[in-house]
Amino acid sequence: MIKKTVLLIFLTSAFILTSCSFGGRIVYVGEEKAAKARMKEILAAIKDKDKEAMKALFSKKALDEANDVDDGVDYLFDFFQGDVQSWEIDAWSSGESIERGKKSIMLRTWYIVTTDKEKYMFFVIDYIKDTMNPDNAGLYTLRVIKAEDEETEFGYWQDMCIPGIYKPKQ
Repeated sequence: MIKKTVLLIFLTSAFILTSCSFGGRIVYVGEEKAAKARMKEILAAIKDKDKEAMKALFSKKALDEANDVDDGVDYLFDFFQGDVQSWEIDAWSSGESIERGKKSIMLRTWYIVTTDKEKYMFFVIDYIKDTMNPDNAGLYTLRVIKAEDEETEFGYWQDMCIPGIYKPKQ
């Protein structure tokens, strides 16, 4: 009887702590809230063409590993056209690691952004919390494409996991 009770408590806890959707309803709302807050910061930096604000969103690890962050920011500011009319989360998923009381939460979010000139898709990898490796906390990946290019410019998230801002090869 005690084993069944412990197992039931374990399974219930695992279900409650799961960060995915259940029946179209978000179980862990904090991650969605973090994703929305991050997108507002990204769009504000783009609107203001604030290079330093954009770079400040990235983790130290991403900035160290990226080829040329300044070039990526310049590319993004030139590529993104128009005033934002609307944006929404298209999909999101997360991964969590816990080790010796320390935690890392990686959030992967796809957004649809519509401006008065174009429709874009954003893909973001954001370590919203990382006490395992504090240099990893912040944005790791930002990929912005025209929505019409989704088939050729988007793929599996693992293939899009690059440090910094995506810039297609010319």
